[in-house]
Amino acid sequence: MAQDAMSRTRTETDSLGSLEIPADAYWGIHTERALENFPIAKRPISVYSDFVRALAMVKQASARANAEIGVLSHDKADLIDRASQLVIDGKYHDQFVVGVIQGGAGTSTNMNANEVITNVALELAGREKGDYAFLAPIDDTNRSQSTNDVYPTAIKIGLSLVLRTLLDELDLLRKSFLNKAVEFHDVLKVGRTQLQDAVPMTLGQEFHGFATTLGEDLQRLTENASLLTEINMGATAIGTGITTHPGYAPSVLRHLREISGVDLSTATDLVEATSDTGSFMSFSSSLKRNAIKLSKICNDLRLLSSGPQAGLGEINLPARAAGSSIMPGKVNPIIPEVVNQVAFSVVGADMTVTMAAEAGQLQLNAFEPVIAHSIFQSITWMRQAMWTLRVNCVDGITANRERLGAMVGSSVGVVTALTPFIGYAASAALAKTALLTHRNIADLVVEAGLMSREEVTKQLSPARLSGLETMTAAIPVVQAAENVVADAKA
Repeated sequence: MAQDAMSRTRTETDSLGSLEIPADAYWGIHTERALENFPIAKRPISVYSDFVRALAMVKQASARANAEIGVLSHDKADLIDRASQLVIDGKYHDQFVVGVIQGGAGTSTNMNANEVITNVALELAGREKGDYAFLAPIDDTNRSQSTNDVYPTAIKIGLSLVLRTLLDELDLLRKSFLNKAVEFHDVLKVGRTQLQDAVPMTLGQEFHGFATTLGEDLQRLTENASLLTEINMGATAIGTGITTHPGYAPSVLRHLREISGVDLSTATDLVEATSDTGSFMSFSSSLKRNAIKLSKICNDLRLLSSGPQAGLGEINLPARAAGSSIMPGKVNPIIPEVVNQVAFSVVGADMTVTMAAEAGQLQLNAFEPVIAHSIFQSITWMRQAMWTLRVNCVDGITANRERLGAMVGSSVGVVTALTPFIGYAASAALAKTALLTHRNIADLVVEAGLMSREEVTKQLSPARLSGLETMTAAIPVVQAAENVVADAKA
């Protein structure tokens, strides 16, 4: 290791030659080569802070295990342990500079972690960066490890950590819709099937449905989190455990469980576990399911708020920005729109994960970097999308009660509630008359002598129309129903 007089760079050497490294950089030559080789995404792995923390957890657990089984001195293990803890605590993340898209099955990411943690440890020991004769990135920090077990394990731990924040946000969004369901419990509206008027319901029921479907996704994602708990530490290169002490795998597992708080287990077949990416594919699919259902809800919010004069105009979304540079006063549903776009991205990311999982060959899948990036990005974007949907949209939704009441009053769909009492044929005839004359269904029923005003009012109450209160029995169908049908035919 050499350093120039101006202390602007230091020289590091590997099997390919030597390179100048910025003197203040905690990364080393392997990371520097990755920066030259992969100027692709222009996004460093540090954008996923939980992934960086997970890498440090693996290095910390490995140091403890290596000391425990006697293949690394306690002094070196302690330095690596302390340096790893600093990264876990959020320090030095800006030094994890390798791009999220990279060749090499994650080797550059593992090297980046080895070099940063080693150089932090060297400083803790009062040494200069790059003094690898004292503490080495590969021989010490990477002892008993391979990229092929470190990298997928770190991905799974990182995803487990970030998933907790996604689940928390999803639950908050579910509760937000539930609160609106309570607020709108007595607001009667026209339901719709195939974009055509159907039978009445309450706006509260509609929003309760949104809350329920998100609750189901909360359960599915929680269940699928178990897919991320099986790891292959101790597998090293291809699953045979070459260069690794027999006691390492159980030891590192125990320490990783304690450090991460994740209920991890070691795969029973390390060869299979090293090459298989099925858990990532299944987990990505559950994210897609959630994204699609969230997008459908946003489509409904946009439809329900459309207009406001020439559309449905049933609800009002909070105005968040001017909607047009040419039409004054126009306000667009920008929050649901951005959530839709996140959902589209998640669907595309899931396809990427699927193709990458299929493309692995033999004992290793070389495409885990794009798998990791795709899933981490999906979780991150979905979490932020849920937050803005909740805070900037759902919490501020109001109902156009008068408009909704007027639409229900003039809707022929309410006649469905009367079919047990006057029969389907008479109901259909009255519906036709109401559409032609634009008259109120209740008035037509009373005028036809089919039901009394009191009975019609009772059966067309919001509670009964929405199904919140069930009908006990039908009243006798009066003879006048036959006259109604005959008049309609005439």
